[in-house]
Amino acid sequence: MKTTLYLFATTLLLMLPPNANAQDALKQFEARQYSDADGNSLSYRILKPKQYDPAKKYPLVMFWHGAGERGDDNQRQLVHGMADFASAEVMEKYPAFVVAPQCPKNQKWANNDWSADQHTMSEQPSTPMRLSLELIDSLQKEFSIDADRIYVTGLSMGGFGTWDALQRRPKQFAAAIPICGGGDTALAEKIASVPVWVFHGGNDTVVKTSRSRDMVQALKEAGGKPKYTEYPGVGHNSWSATYANPEVYKWLFSQRRSS
Repeated sequence: MKTTLYLFATTLLLMLPPNANAQDALKQFEARQYSDADGNSLSYRILKPKQYDPAKKYPLVMFWHGAGERGDDNQRQLVHGMADFASAEVMEKYPAFVVAPQCPKNQKWANNDWSADQHTMSEQPSTPMRLSLELIDSLQKEFSIDADRIYVTGLSMGGFGTWDALQRRPKQFAAAIPICGGGDTALAEKIASVPVWVFHGGNDTVVKTSRSRDMVQALKEAGGKPKYTEYPGVGHNSWSATYANPEVYKWLFSQRRSS
């Protein structure tokens, strides 16, 4: 409980008011809601490529936020990283759909203990994760999305969600960028062929740095070639530097799903 409260407080402290450019960028995200046949719903925001042309195919990026952004306002999930994705520079170089669902309060993208040294992936996804994966399928039917360029990323609670989604659908995603999260090392072989760039702070006391290190090592032992960036002396916030790095976008959007 203490770890969860600290994670929430840490994220809130980092929620600085965006500058004018960031505010303008975030206004581009359209508010929507996805509902399944049983009435379960997931609020989300979607950024569309400028001058969207249905005759062309575009990448899709799914972003899962951290614990501090949970709620029902369909706004809070945009606070970290999304202004970077929606910046004029990134949108011009890499026209893409960017989708940011919001996890309801007291729920998780992946049902595991963030403070644990390791975990075994649950047999069934959490409801928010199940709806997120269904949302991807739904958007592929609605828009002209390149099935070979669907990417997943997320931070903290969303970092765990990124690993969870990747391990549940190892053949769907072209690349993943999990930030300060952790996955099930026993399932590393399933995703060894997927390009992954992992990020973590070297002094993270909320989600142990070893969670990322262990996943990277497990992927290497399974024959994978993951990229790993660890920020020396950095605590839990390893996402600001990551999403502000132009090389991250260059790498991400260059990836294509392997046949």
